[in-house]
Amino acid sequence: MAVEIEMRTRFDKSAHDALVERLVRDGEDLGQDNKLIHFFVLPDQLLKVTDNQSTGTAKITLKDSKIGQGAAFGETEFPIAQEDVPAAVRLFGALGFEGARHEAFNFRRNFRFQGVEIAVKWSEAWGYHAEFEVLLPDGASDAAKAEATATITDAAAELGVALMSEEELAAFTAAFEAEEAARKAAQSAEIR
Repeated sequence: MAVEIEMRTRFDKSAHDALVERLVRDGEDLGQDNKLIHFFVLPDQLLKVTDNQSTGTAKITLKDSKIGQGAAFGETEFPIAQEDVPAAVRLFGALGFEGARHEAFNFRRNFRFQGVEIAVKWSEAWGYHAEFEVLLPDGASDAAKAEATATITDAAAELGVALMSEEELAAFTAAFEAEEAARKAAQSAEIR
C-alpha cells in the first residue's frame, strides 16, 4: 500500500488565481484534472469512486485514514472502466455505505513544484482550495514521512500558502459531515 503525505489549504478566488499564476510560471503544469467523486466517509477510512472526466478514466481508492487524522494516508487504488462508475457506486451503496456517500464535482488543475504534486481546486463543499502531496512507497519509514512533510511545508512556504492544521481539517470535515447528515435527513423527511 503506497503512503500518501497530503496537506491542504483553503483560500479565496484571488489567492487561487495568484497561486495558479505562480505555478504556471515556476512549476510544471500537469493540466486539467476535473473529477466527479463519490466519497464514502467511513469511521476511520475514506472510500472513493472517481470519474476523471478530464482524462476519461476512473478508479476506486481506499485511504486507511480520513482527513483530520494526520497527513499520512495508506492508499490502495485500482483503475476501473469509466462506464463502471455507476455500478461501483451502487455496489458500495448495496454493501451498506449509501448513508456515508457524498458526491462532489472538483474543478482541478495539477502542478508539480519542488517535488510536490499540487492540485489547485474548486468544489462546492471546500470552495477554492489546494492539496499538496508527496507519494511514498509501501513501508516508507517515519524519517521518509517526516522528510516528505518538510518538503510539502517548504514548498507551501515558498508559494506563500498557509497549510491547514490537523485540528482545522478535522473541524472543517466534521462541520461538513454534520451539514450533509442534516441535509440528507431533511431530504428523507420530504420524501415521506
